[in-house]
Amino acid sequence: MIFDPFLFHPSTLLLIPAVILTFYAQTKISSAYGRYSKIKSSSGKTGADVARAILDENGLYDVKVEQVAGELSDHYDPRAQAVRLSSGVYGSTSIAALAVAAHETGHAVQHADGYVPLKIRSAFVPVASIGSQIGPVMIILAFFLPSMPFLLTLGIYAFAFAVFFQIVTLPVEFNASNRALVFLEGNGMISGREEVSGARKMLSAAALTYVAAALTAILTLLRFIMIARDR
Repeated sequence: MIFDPFLFHPSTLLLIPAVILTFYAQTKISSAYGRYSKIKSSSGKTGADVARAILDENGLYDVKVEQVAGELSDHYDPRAQAVRLSSGVYGSTSIAALAVAAHETGHAVQHADGYVPLKIRSAFVPVASIGSQIGPVMIILAFFLPSMPFLLTLGIYAFAFAVFFQIVTLPVEFNASNRALVFLEGNGMISGREEVSGARKMLSAAALTYVAAALTAILTLLRFIMIARDR
């Protein structure tokens, strides 16, 4: 069978830790968000308030704070110069909302500061996007077209760009979370052991999803390399 190397190759076992960690990370972020979205902050500030305060404190008056649809669809758009917060974060005063808003706004501050890992990640977005889509396709085509073995090598190199993107994403996300906690505590947006602990747990759970994504990408690349080596 043409797909035997993918279905039955021993390297398939490499993906088991990634699957387990991904499931655990998704469970943890859902649990943390579900719990801390019900606990209101004593400051009474909303996610939008926090985002605006962080931007103004860093002189980013031109960066907008906008509301978008969806759950946990929060992100910073550098092209539009906008921090976009989901409806459950934008107008909420919960610990979860403040943590998410502060984290995403941290990316806007990173952008303004010229944070090097963010620059590297941004530069790799186009090739990483292409690599994650084209790489596996080229690898599969190599088994359909044995007369073109170079497709296997090209596919692995293409996918490697996507793996590098996942790896460089880690310091970007960890740094944004650290900035978020420093601001929230330093400006009294959260106070008391329960609120600080809740924000930290929320951000840690979110960070774990990026760790799981990076591990999955790395192990998938190793699997492709092992299949290519045996072939």
